[in-house]
Amino acid sequence: MKKRLFTPGPTPVPENVALAMAQPIIHHRNPEFIEIFSRVNENLKYLFQTKRDVFTLTSSGTGAMEAAVVNLLSPGDKAIFVNGGKFGERWGEICKAYGVNAVEIKIEWGRAVAPEEIESELKKNPDTKAVFLTHSETSTGVFTDVKEIAKVVRESSDAVVVVDGITSVGAHEMYMDDWGLDVVITGSQKGLMIPPGLSFIAVSEKAWKMVEESKLPKFYFSLKKAKKALESGDTPWTPAIALIVALDVALKMIREEGLENIWKRHEKLSLAVREGCKALGLKLFGYPPSHAVTAVYFPDGIDKKEFQKVLKYKYGITVAGGQEHLKDKIFRISHLGYYDEIDIVGVISALEMALMDSGFDKFNQGDGVKAVQKVFAGFEEKLVQKDNNDEMLSCCH
Repeated sequence: MKKRLFTPGPTPVPENVALAMAQPIIHHRNPEFIEIFSRVNENLKYLFQTKRDVFTLTSSGTGAMEAAVVNLLSPGDKAIFVNGGKFGERWGEICKAYGVNAVEIKIEWGRAVAPEEIESELKKNPDTKAVFLTHSETSTGVFTDVKEIAKVVRESSDAVVVVDGITSVGAHEMYMDDWGLDVVITGSQKGLMIPPGLSFIAVSEKAWKMVEESKLPKFYFSLKKAKKALESGDTPWTPAIALIVALDVALKMIREEGLENIWKRHEKLSLAVREGCKALGLKLFGYPPSHAVTAVYFPDGIDKKEFQKVLKYKYGITVAGGQEHLKDKIFRISHLGYYDEIDIVGVISALEMALMDSGFDKFNQGDGVKAVQKVFAGFEEKLVQKDNNDEMLSCCH
């Protein structure tokens, strides 16, 4: 049986990326590695759509989250974070661990924070130094409009905008510099299509001034050390060499496909998954939906554990479960990174069969697959219609 991974991290690794990691190891302080690392750094700027340096850390995405907190802030500084899911909640946990005065905007898990809610909290807390956001909340499959929120933050305060882009970078449209995002982070095992072990953080000029003044303790995650090393094409500590070699290949693939094409592909695949699930009588969780992962309620009347077991061991499909209070209520299907149309047809087909095996029969066999194919057949036409509508709206205004 061929095993197929549909989890939002780790995500599938392309064959040529995996082969790159199988090459003999090289030393990280010689010209061969420095050449690779230099190419990686330039391509990371393209990925983030920034002219600023993107620092590579040997850690999971949470390491970059911690690096953002400890390099920007000082003890007692005030920061706003949005608890709308497991990873938004994590911003607050990291802040509190380092003595930051963390102001929580707690919203129902499954919806996105509105720009007005951020604006209201900033008015109550005019001394806020940073606003921490989650672009794509992996635990709920919800997308947040960080572009509009960043605009509100700039107009309402001097705070920096810090974005967890761990499952959005490489899936959702994002222009770091043009949108005025001050710090953006991501991880290697998501849209970058390589195994876990690397995280990335880009810092604006405005945010770097805070880095220079930060008093929180830091050593391994010091961005000053990372910047100094990067000036000579190096890293301050021993990096995950094989992962950076793999990253070089993955970023080349991203360059060749083109970011706009990648964003469009993720939009198409996510829409197809949602329509396929709805055609099977399944209820979706969370709105507005992320292009990276779709959260779906378990249907009533089935053995949830048995269903997941059938999906994995009979059909070779691994999906992710819910987290915290959403455990055993939802499951999550990833379409982030190395997926194409046939992958989506396959996962919805397997979902159909596993549901039937589990006694759920509120659909006709093939309904889900038909819905997926219908999306693919009409997607380009929908984009043209959307562009035309956008053009008409801009003319009217």
